[in-house]
Amino acid sequence: MAPSANFDATLAPPATVLILPGWQGSGVDHWQMHWARVHGYAVVEQNDWMRPLRGDWLARVDDTVIDAPGPVVFAAHSLGCILVAAWAAVSRHTARVRGALLVAPGDTEDPELNNRLPGWSPIVRQALPFKSILVGSQNDPYCTLTRAQGLAQDWGARWVDLGAAGHINADSSLGDWPMGHALLQILLKD
Repeated sequence: MAPSANFDATLAPPATVLILPGWQGSGVDHWQMHWARVHGYAVVEQNDWMRPLRGDWLARVDDTVIDAPGPVVFAAHSLGCILVAAWAAVSRHTARVRGALLVAPGDTEDPELNNRLPGWSPIVRQALPFKSILVGSQNDPYCTLTRAQGLAQDWGARWVDLGAAGHINADSSLGDWPMGHALLQILLKD
């Protein structure tokens, strides 16, 4: 049945926020876990946080997106950002994604991370088929500022420089990170 000319977008289901932690998961003090507790966002649980297998992680994201009741917005951190780019390149379900907040991508092409995370290089660098915001830090030990800016450009993401904020994780003492949540709201409203 064709949609009615009087379709009311306000009746569309709200977006589901899917939290995509990175390698080793996100601990209880991480902003992602604060958001899960306070706002009820769904954490995409992976089978093995310590030895992430790219294919397994991609399949889990695809299953979770398919099972969501409506559109989704990703809130990804570190390896989760690399996962979003890889997933978008192979999934047939990208139209279900309204946007992605990509925070502190881990540079899996750097030799040190590449050795720890085999199978995650090269990083997919094609433009994402949905809106995205990439938040980077000037002193992230897992991704230089220049690399993070390059990923934002390649992915077509709006760039946000958080200053000297480390890896933008629990060690950065952000708590529930209201600024990040405000950026997420931009994607939820689009």
